[in-house]
Amino acid sequence: MKFKNLHNQDTPLVIANVWDVPSTKIAEKLHFKAIGTSSAAIAAILGYQDGEEMEFSELEYFVKRIALNTQIPLSVDLESGYSRNPKEIARHIKRLVKLGVVGINIEDSIVTEKRILLDAEDFANTIKEIKGHLEKEYIDIFLNVRTDTFLLGQENVIEETKKRIQRYQNAGADGIFTPCIEKEEDIKTIVDSTHLPINVMCMPHLPDFETLKRLGVQRISMGNFLFDKMYSTFEETVQTVVNQNSFSAIF
Repeated sequence: MKFKNLHNQDTPLVIANVWDVPSTKIAEKLHFKAIGTSSAAIAAILGYQDGEEMEFSELEYFVKRIALNTQIPLSVDLESGYSRNPKEIARHIKRLVKLGVVGINIEDSIVTEKRILLDAEDFANTIKEIKGHLEKEYIDIFLNVRTDTFLLGQENVIEETKKRIQRYQNAGADGIFTPCIEKEEDIKTIVDSTHLPINVMCMPHLPDFETLKRLGVQRISMGNFLFDKMYSTFEETVQTVVNQNSFSAIF
């Protein structure tokens, strides 16, 4: 599987996170080897907060339009699966596979009144059951399992993360995503705790890509930060137009 092989290179796989066809076309123009959807960005476009407020069918529509307009390997941020039922989550994945999706991210937290971690053993069992449903139909898709221990600032975060990684690895995960990890020593410890490729995400104090390579990171994501930056720039430009009573700032 080409996409899976991209996680075993000499240099980390840098994923361009996209949210629509124009952002996808830019990633293609810039020769990215793979793209991934940002659930937060797509949710924002539709007026939702991140955390499965939108329906799976709404996500699916965006994925379909993106997939039809690119040849780059596409991974989809499935949040927590848009269901707590493993069989239903597997059905969602199968629908994405039919669109040409080659990887998914699935996370071990959900948003109720606030974002909370799911029980590690229960989530590992969910992963195992999903994997079983897919294997029965000979579906080979890269399951990048996201653990939100750093994102949620868990106590004893290193030990809790290692515990979860081991369980998810045993359940059939193909990769591990640890958003919000930043310190070199933490990254090295997590990389060394598993044979699975580790995915880190854009953060203010994340080391540069060369350092991440040295630490053994195999995948780097942008999250929703480029999307947020784009709209921040949009606001600044429009404000300049209003202040100057001129469109010169656009050109």
